[in-house]
Amino acid sequence: MNTKKIALLVCAMALAPASQAKDLRIGVALANFDLNFVSILRTQMANEMKKENIQGQFEDAKGDVAVQVQQVENFINQGVDAIILNPVDTQGVKRMMDAATKANIPLIFVNRKPEVELSGKMAYVGSDSMLGGQMEMEALAKKMNYKGNVAILMGALSAEEARQRTKATEEVIAKYKDMKVVEKQSAQWMRNEAVDVTSGWLLSGDKIDAIAANNDEMAIGAIMALGQSGNKDILVAGIDGTPDALQFIKNGKLALTVFQDAAGQGVGAVTMAKQVIDGTNKDKFMWIPYQVITKENYADFARKNVK
Repeated sequence: MNTKKIALLVCAMALAPASQAKDLRIGVALANFDLNFVSILRTQMANEMKKENIQGQFEDAKGDVAVQVQQVENFINQGVDAIILNPVDTQGVKRMMDAATKANIPLIFVNRKPEVELSGKMAYVGSDSMLGGQMEMEALAKKMNYKGNVAILMGALSAEEARQRTKATEEVIAKYKDMKVVEKQSAQWMRNEAVDVTSGWLLSGDKIDAIAANNDEMAIGAIMALGQSGNKDILVAGIDGTPDALQFIKNGKLALTVFQDAAGQGVGAVTMAKQVIDGTNKDKFMWIPYQVITKENYADFARKNVK
């Protein structure tokens, strides 16, 4: 072999690691594709992975913890580089955490903060559930002139965000002597469930001045029930800032919502996964801020949280 050929071979070998670098593969286990915000979150993560040339595999637990555990274990068996987890049950994550730790695979929680201490190659990307509930109820209380009866539509009680948002809502109401909680029930984050729960409240005859929902889908369900009964006097608020919610704000049927940034959480989760894989992350938590949306500023959010 002549000198020129040897030189070319050496150059090729030197360049091989860069040109043959393995594409990252990330498994994403989501709580339920049917939840509007989770669907938007999925789209945002998929767009970011495509932009970054990352192979993403998305799985739907359909609200079943056992199914989600199996999905995470399948990702581990496939040898993915990282797992992004939107947990069905924020208290039921220990088995998945242990499995990821044993396999030395980064585990990034998104949107729903686990109620277990994070360690090793773990991180959380999302928003502060207590703050979201507080912002929603303070804005709603102001519209109520700090007096009246409030009913609370709660999300699935297996989720930290439902319990924390509800707790914050109750704490705000307790601050004002002329306000009180008169009803409180879970509608499982779902629009149709909220229609049924709200209809039941209206039939009971208790005076309700406002409904604070843990998310927009339940707020919209409450509005539908109010429409069916011909009631136009009850104020309704939600959390998420979905396109549907913005339309209801535009039409004057939803008093307000609290914007939860799906793009910020989705892009943040992918970014955090890359950082933990590379060992360059400095923090275990990436907090994405909330913003209150009303009829005065809803147009500013029209291009956000889109699928």
